[in-house]
Amino acid sequence: MESKTYGLDLHCQTILEDYRATQPMYSRMKEFLLKTIRNVLSEAGILVTAVEGRVKTEESLVGKLELKGSKYSCLEDITDILGLRVITFYTDDVDKVASVMERLFEIDWENSIDQRKLHKLNSFGYNSLHYICRLPKEMYTEADCPAVNRVRFEIQMRTTLQHAWANMYHDTGYKSGVEIPDNYLRNLNRLAGMLELADEQFSQIRSEINDYRRKVRDLVVSGNLEDVALDGDTFRSFLSLKPFDALNRRIAAVNQAEIQEVSLMSYLSVFKALEFATLGDIQEMIRNCSEGAYQLACYQISLTDLDILSSSVAPQNLCIVHILKKGAGAVGIRFFLDLLNGPSESNQTLAEMFAAQAEDLPFMHSVTNEQ
Repeated sequence: MESKTYGLDLHCQTILEDYRATQPMYSRMKEFLLKTIRNVLSEAGILVTAVEGRVKTEESLVGKLELKGSKYSCLEDITDILGLRVITFYTDDVDKVASVMERLFEIDWENSIDQRKLHKLNSFGYNSLHYICRLPKEMYTEADCPAVNRVRFEIQMRTTLQHAWANMYHDTGYKSGVEIPDNYLRNLNRLAGMLELADEQFSQIRSEINDYRRKVRDLVVSGNLEDVALDGDTFRSFLSLKPFDALNRRIAAVNQAEIQEVSLMSYLSVFKALEFATLGDIQEMIRNCSEGAYQLACYQISLTDLDILSSSVAPQNLCIVHILKKGAGAVGIRFFLDLLNGPSESNQTLAEMFAAQAEDLPFMHSVTNEQ
């Protein structure tokens, strides 16, 4: 079947024929590049919202040739036949992605452009970083298609908000084919400014949160736990120090049992309900209640043949002893069990059993004497 000519001149028609002949190569390159970029970003620990790619359609190429076909001497001069886009959550991640791309590909610096440095008032959605690249031979070659390492492709890197705005602006600004009145453009540009500010603030907030987490980790490691407020991040850092391990090992030694590690993050809500405000409060409970928790655990398992214990045995018994020392009795233990395991009538039976087991233990005698 005869190929469509679109009324192009001979020069542009030659470029179009070259495109038709090499389109399968571009499609193979696209799939290879998408897979490679996704894998490398994942290995680098850079979280992105999307890695996209497209090969320019014939109709789109014809439109480009109609406008400025004389600018190109051959198909390889058109650098966006194959286009890829990496969309990040944060503005500072754009530079991280760019650094990865620089290590992966050969960058045509003369034709690459950082739109972010142009500082145009209405350019927020197009503030992408654009790299024009080639595939190094050591990364990918096709013996029957040497052009694969000569052709250039484009990688755009932008944030999610920039991408969303660009799509909205394109939809409202171009697809109608009608020139937009200035008052509407002004409103669009005002929106762009708001989104740009939001983009910057998201990055700043993330940076401040990361700084806070680093400071918290340093405080936890240094042992200044009284200065560390109890929350999800700080409690996770605290657990990394294995604060309950010594007591767990001591309890497991009673039956020479193995310790099965389980997540203890569920105790965060328990400690907050017990009105612990800092990690120092948990550390104080460990100091004051470890002996009682050991006595209670010994009572529970010494006459059994249990050879596997959960790593939650220490914090559970510590909480029970803490509650009993506060004088809350079976009612307090029931409250604790409901928090930990969910409300259940069986928790009442367990609470009464734990309270009864503790009555004759040495730590309870010391509590009675103190009172």
